[in-house]
Amino acid sequence: MTAPLKSRVVRHSPSSGAGSPDVWGIYEPDTGSIQYICADPATKKAALIDVAWNYDHRNGRFSTESLEQVLELVRENGLEVAWVLDTHPHADHVMASAELKARTGAPNAIGALVPEIAKIWADLYNLPDAFEPARDFDRLFEEGETFAIGDLTMRVLLSPGHTLGSITYLCGDAAFVHDTLMQPDIGTSRSDFPGGKTDELWDSIQDILALPGPTRLFVGHDYGGPERDEPMWEATVAEHKAGNKHVKDGTAREEFIRVRQARDATLPLPDRILAALQVNLRGGRLPAAEDDGHHYLKLPVNRFD
Repeated sequence: MTAPLKSRVVRHSPSSGAGSPDVWGIYEPDTGSIQYICADPATKKAALIDVAWNYDHRNGRFSTESLEQVLELVRENGLEVAWVLDTHPHADHVMASAELKARTGAPNAIGALVPEIAKIWADLYNLPDAFEPARDFDRLFEEGETFAIGDLTMRVLLSPGHTLGSITYLCGDAAFVHDTLMQPDIGTSRSDFPGGKTDELWDSIQDILALPGPTRLFVGHDYGGPERDEPMWEATVAEHKAGNKHVKDGTAREEFIRVRQARDATLPLPDRILAALQVNLRGGRLPAAEDDGHHYLKLPVNRFD
């Protein structure tokens, strides 16, 4: 994996007409993550998707520059936040869900299988009572569930593989496909975290690629590519089917599984994962302060190769 690109980039993907949202992508350079604003052009209601609460893992410090940038874009474009959404409990960045909910008053949500992910990590951290997603999220979305962003309808697709409970948000001709696909020149995302499965990732990607060809797919990460040094995060279904390095048309399921698993076997854990997940599984909240007024995170030792 190449080092994250070190420039903050914002791009607007405009609505293509009735039923199509405006989308802003905001690149977070420290983790290579892309944060999204999905807005109804008519009503100016918006959803914030996968926004980061910055975490300096070397010094154990949290800061808000990324979420401040997202909220500034909301203000500049006259938008009103209707939802704070995450696609899954992220391994490489800390979700800003709780902070955004507090600032905007909008409900926060994630997928209905996140409690199953929480059980896995509660065991790994030996924190049996720490995580209660139903407490920390206003909605746990089921497969096929719909909800409104102004006059637009957002539909939830279960997309396991990267995690067992990852979901895709589909709004008109825009799909927020998180850590399933990456840009066509890179391929796909890893599937080796606890609860992840490569065969399920393949199935999830096939469901996504069955969407209409012009559908805009917005991915969760980019680290540059072999022939580019600018971050990119948008490509259509048709572009992925024609040229995605791992899953373009004609790729066999067995070959994808072989290539993906071989690649995953070379990857270390993300730098922030052991801190991030015990915050993200609390909806972006820190553990309660201890008697000295400070917060502490717990790190498992010798639990991972």
